Amino acid sequence: MKLHKTLFFQGAVMFCAALLLGSGKAGLFAAEVAVAEPPTSWVDPATGHRIIRLTREPGSESFYFNYNAYTPDGKKMAYTTPGGISVLNLSTLETKPVVKGSNKTISVGHRTPNLYYTKTASDRYFSTLWCVNLDTGESKKIADLPRRATVVTINADETLGAGTFIEGDANAGGAYDGTPQQTPSRLSPTNLGEPANKGELMARRLTAKLPMTMFTIDLKTEKLTTLLEHSPDWLNHLQFSPADPALLLYCHEGSWEKVDRIWTIRTDGTQNQLIHRRQMEMEIAGHEWWGADGRTLYYQLHFPSGGHVSFIASYNVDTQERVWLQYNPDQSSIHDNSSPDGKLFCGDGDGHSPWIFLFRPKLVRDRQTLGTNLIRGGYLESEKLVNMSKHNYRLEPNPSFTPDQKFVIFRSNMFGPDYVFAVEVTKTGSAR
Repeated sequence: MKLHKTLFFQGAVMFCAALLLGSGKAGLFAAEVAVAEPPTSWVDPATGHRIIRLTREPGSESFYFNYNAYTPDGKKMAYTTPGGISVLNLSTLETKPVVKGSNKTISVGHRTPNLYYTKTASDRYFSTLWCVNLDTGESKKIADLPRRATVVTINADETLGAGTFIEGDANAGGAYDGTPQQTPSRLSPTNLGEPANKGELMARRLTAKLPMTMFTIDLKTEKLTTLLEHSPDWLNHLQFSPADPALLLYCHEGSWEKVDRIWTIRTDGTQNQLIHRRQMEMEIAGHEWWGADGRTLYYQLHFPSGGHVSFIASYNVDTQERVWLQYNPDQSSIHDNSSPDGKLFCGDGDGHSPWIFLFRPKLVRDRQTLGTNLIRGGYLESEKLVNMSKHNYRLEPNPSFTPDQKFVIFRSNMFGPDYVFAVEVTKTGSAR
């Protein structure tokens, strides 16, 4: 992949602004021109890494950190805009819209260049499942979904989707009532991100114990298969393994210190398994994701909450091997992610450590410790890639590696409006 290092043309914008001022045009308009066109490429003076602005539309955003946005050939990336869904050619940086209107993206397929998404029907408690071919732009409807249902993941061979719905009319019209939520068309190009009272909303939803069903849907026949039903637990964040079409990861949602969060289940409803059981007061684990091998689960682990001792933890579903990689509080992130080859990690920082990070895992050599089924230990060496001090972390950056591992993709409002950016993993400049 060749993410072309497009020219830094901030100077051109300033030149245009000067012409406007010189011709008697309002200085405010000139300032708006400058704000509307942030630099397309620059070297971060604090880190020495080159950053490229990938999108041109104010309000454009990359996917959530554990949703696949890349086509199987690694050449294209889907992203959202206030007007719909677009696709970016990672070699030429050319973009084109593929779906218009308010839609909820799911993921790009692992077998085909199809992006799966949902639309709200005329009755707001119903939605429909669609896919669009990112090469041809052709969209087609796949299925009508059950009342209050959402599909949020597609399996490895693109034969099944999986989702949940709140049963009956429980909490209808209330917070988290199960109404299918689509990506809104925003008048403002700046997404304020998570609600300020998110913690309160999550606590309310967890204690409501609304009965839920988790299901799969056959993408050809529309047949629904129930995996769990009448669950009083809040079931969320379903993710199919990218390698095993019959293996599904999901979570018991809520404040992490109140739930044993991370689970897997087979698509025939068997082997419903808790992956990490909490053992310490205020211990929290979450923000789980699949490694590219489809066999390794990763998640953040903190003892106790507050990041005093933190790890990127992993569990291999074949070998049951566990690895905990420790990192320091000044290396903390809202989300972490792993490279396609599993040899690197990245993080998006937070309000206390506002950086895009690169992490290199270092396993501690075992000196023939006695015992069985012991957790392997190690730590993370960090490198700062992007200074995010001007980013408002109400918008989560959600980092991911490009398929060739040369760049980390993230979204940011560092210039005001939201855009999608890429930072080179290899340092190309001189840091201060």
